Amino acid sequence: MPTDERVTRASLSRRLKPISAPHRLPLLPERVWSDAEWERISLGYRARDMDEKWNVFTEGDVVHVHRSWTGFGMYEATFAPVEGGGRRIAAALAERDPERYRNDDDTYDGLMLELVLSAIVLGEPADELRQRLVESARARAKDPTVSGGLVQHSVLGLRSDA
Repeated sequence: MPTDERVTRASLSRRLKPISAPHRLPLLPERVWSDAEWERISLGYRARDMDEKWNVFTEGDVVHVHRSWTGFGMYEATFAPVEGGGRRIAAALAERDPERYRNDDDTYDGLMLELVLSAIVLGEPADELRQRLVESARARAKDPTVSGGLVQHSVLGLRSDA
């Protein structure tokens, strides 16, 4: 799919499932995305192969983030303009249905939401966010030897550039 073609709910398939147990995230990413970055985010992202974990589409000011294999909605982020330009996340929801998502850590969810938008949708290296994800996984597992590469691949996945 060309990067300038908009991903929509309809273009992803009828398999998409909305968040079933929404939880309002109290901790939101502080990043301000530029107007150009918002334009790219608003186009969305479609997983292209088995190593990609995320489908993203935007309806109005709301970005919907779904797992590519199951179609489960994991996050919804409402963006708002910032004085002086750009946008930031003004509100966000995360899935809390334990049958769909085994997490209840608000900090982790804010990090993962920002990481999907930065590393997957925008294709940024996001090294600092990736490191924080690995540290969070190690802390949650109470195991400092947890492989950073495995965490990133299993949770975040890859971005395939066409």
